[in-house]
Amino acid sequence: MFRFFKRKSSAPDPQPDLESVAATPAGVVPDAAPAQPDAPTGWFARLRHGLRKTGAGISGLFGGGSVDETLFEELESALIMADAGMPATRHVLDTLRRAVRASGAQTPQEVKSLLRDVLATLLAPLEKTLDIGRSTPTVIMMVGVNGAGKTTGIGKLTRHLQHAGCQVLLAAGDTFRAAAREQLAAWGERNAVQVISQQGGDPAAVAFDAVSAGRARGADVVIIDTAGRLPTQLHLMEELRKVKRVLGKAMEGAPHEALLVIDATNGQNALAQLRAFDDAIGLTGIILTKLDGSAKGGVIAAIARERPVPIYFIGVGESLEDLQTFDARAFARALVDEEAV
Repeated sequence: MFRFFKRKSSAPDPQPDLESVAATPAGVVPDAAPAQPDAPTGWFARLRHGLRKTGAGISGLFGGGSVDETLFEELESALIMADAGMPATRHVLDTLRRAVRASGAQTPQEVKSLLRDVLATLLAPLEKTLDIGRSTPTVIMMVGVNGAGKTTGIGKLTRHLQHAGCQVLLAAGDTFRAAAREQLAAWGERNAVQVISQQGGDPAAVAFDAVSAGRARGADVVIIDTAGRLPTQLHLMEELRKVKRVLGKAMEGAPHEALLVIDATNGQNALAQLRAFDDAIGLTGIILTKLDGSAKGGVIAAIARERPVPIYFIGVGESLEDLQTFDARAFARALVDEEAV
């Protein structure tokens, strides 16, 4: 999940000062660390359950019958309905046809196995490990539209980093939306981490202060929240560019990661968001959320074919442990092998 470039310190977290939103209040016991599922069984079961709406339309095609043009036409429709998009759908079908001819596959089950391999190969370039510790602190800038699950994603990512031994500092850089600061503060309390914020402050100033504080306090990771915005809001997209520039002034090389949180239920619109944010600030990775509530899991194939920005994590549930590292082969199995749960 994470690759570390230094030995993690066992020193206790420093106490927050007055400029920070308080960590866990007196009398409140932090949530117990969630049990990590055995890989791949527990995680795969949740992944397959989350993708059941997408997978049902694909795996159900291989129950019987013959390998003919009708099968490929039905698979084309299923992929398009899953929001794989035409470029990825054509690529998958063309590659699958060649694989069928080369292997001499004669049954739907054999074609199904080949489809799983084709999808895994297509998605493999999206796998990447999140590097922590190459720079100290590692500065992560989080972006996305309102409603994608950005703040929740920050909270879950924070918990994962803590389990890996990292000291995390958060920055409430979303100063445009009412209650955004309070929502991030709630996650700070839940995870017992400090949150740097300013009442009505400039987002870039908050980001600068957070990086400075992170360096002074020896934090391993500083996560910068930003205002949710639509790619068509050009003045707000320019604000993101400003935040990125200021982060570079606060620390050379920052932000080290620029992560886009995408709601899978947005389907092909998610791909449009990816293009816009990538063009604006140069994304290094994606967190794809809400796969459990959508039949649109095929959008990952569209991303792989049209804008292959790495997917660090996918979310298939509401609990903290349901944010998991993206695994191309496990994802392909979950889409194709309905009986594998």
